[in-house]
Amino acid sequence: LPRPIKWFCVPNCFRAERPQRGRSREFLQWNADIIGSDSPLADAECIFTLVDLMAELGLRPDQVKVKISHRQTVKHILSRLGVAEGRMLAAFELLDRRDKLEPEEFAGEAAKLGLERERVERFEQVCRRKFPADELEHLSRAIGMDSPLEDLMTLHDQLAAFGILPWCEYDLGIVRGLAYYTGTVFEIHEVSGAERAIAGGGRYDKLIELFGGPSMPAVGFGMGDVVLSNVLFDKGLIPAEIAPGPDAFVVSMSDAGQAALPGVAAGLRRAGVHARFSYKTSRNLGKLLKEASAARARVAVILDDNVTQGRVSVKDLGTGDQREVAVKDLVLALRTP
Repeated sequence: LPRPIKWFCVPNCFRAERPQRGRSREFLQWNADIIGSDSPLADAECIFTLVDLMAELGLRPDQVKVKISHRQTVKHILSRLGVAEGRMLAAFELLDRRDKLEPEEFAGEAAKLGLERERVERFEQVCRRKFPADELEHLSRAIGMDSPLEDLMTLHDQLAAFGILPWCEYDLGIVRGLAYYTGTVFEIHEVSGAERAIAGGGRYDKLIELFGGPSMPAVGFGMGDVVLSNVLFDKGLIPAEIAPGPDAFVVSMSDAGQAALPGVAAGLRRAGVHARFSYKTSRNLGKLLKEASAARARVAVILDDNVTQGRVSVKDLGTGDQREVAVKDLVLALRTP
């Protein structure tokens, strides 16, 4: 395949954990990856892809934020604070759990990394601060040391070129607990913090080689449907009922109508009309129309004894208007207001 390779998939996934809000045992996950490029432009394009979807779904940058960090930048800061190389993974894991720990518990865990008290406080200060993407220089000053921010600065320029800086912020506490990440890491969060991460990903330049493949840089993300659905429901951006209603709901009021019903429904479907029908026959039209309305149909096609003469009634369930049409003209009648 020509490189870089761009692909995506939406697998049905499972996890053996206790279900809770935003985390179910079965879920769909959108995975998207760019394989074969080590350019920060690929990192920025992955982030842009996520932001573009958020915008298409009606979300705004004041509602969701992409939190961005870089593993090598964080590693350098931790090293300067006194974290030994052998305890670096434990430090990353602690950062990944920071929002789940009380300050005292966090400080205690940080002390176990071998940090002096003032270094523990500095460690906590650095990892809990967040900076809008247009204030990258403030992040550098907050660190208070000659930390190399070149990786973030290069990515910053690409994010600016894509025009998505208002959606982004830098957060050195975002490290992604999985050890295979090697560079840029990012997560999308709802601003209020009420939900888990909507999506997460980053650069994993050594993972393909680790599993026996060629040396191949890569960057990508995964996004499940559960948290995203929660956010969209909470923001009123998707209706409670998302399945489309039929164009026509066919009902029968007589034996003749019941005999004709399969043919009428089949004819509508062959013509591309989304048609459903009732399995019941009743002279109680109100009851049949209630079933059609429950299906959120646009119109009801009513079959009675007149169907033997090639005539049916069409009732607009929105306006209440009703008219009689020939069966042969039914498709045209449904397409004509």
